[in-house]
Amino acid sequence: MATKNQAKTQDDSRDDGMKEKMISVNRTTKVVKGGRILGFAALSVVGDGDGRIGMGKGKSKEVPSAVQKSMEEARRSMIKVSLKNGTLHHGVHGQHGAARVMLAPAPKGTGIIAGGPMRAVFEVVGITDIVAKSHGSSNPYNMVRATLDALKRSTTPAEIAAKRGLSVEDLLA
Repeated sequence: MATKNQAKTQDDSRDDGMKEKMISVNRTTKVVKGGRILGFAALSVVGDGDGRIGMGKGKSKEVPSAVQKSMEEARRSMIKVSLKNGTLHHGVHGQHGAARVMLAPAPKGTGIIAGGPMRAVFEVVGITDIVAKSHGSSNPYNMVRATLDALKRSTTPAEIAAKRGLSVEDLLA
């Protein structure tokens, strides 16, 4: 049996400055001859609060191991998002399956105006001011994927200027 100090050092070694948010846990039941077998599926997002975010899913017979698996997968599948003072550079749409989301930048002090799974994504990625709306499916898995799709589609003025062969000053003028 581990003492409190050993448990604390294990937690500290895993603490790498990442924010972890649990979005949902689903319980599934398989009926067999001897009774029911319970299983759990967890969905989580992990981010560094400065533009990096990853989504992960984990399945197991127990909730804690499903959560741990989902967090590990989220850490492995991180993407980088460009932010501007805690918000996006421009409005963007994203979709996955029947879930569609609309994200719009907001002025400082607005806060996160978003529901459910989208709020968790914005909190871990480091977005502090945004207005978001979801249309269509409210399935947490698809909403998170649609939100990540929208974040991947966002661009910076430097990227647009490079595509057009202009400087950023010429683009913004």
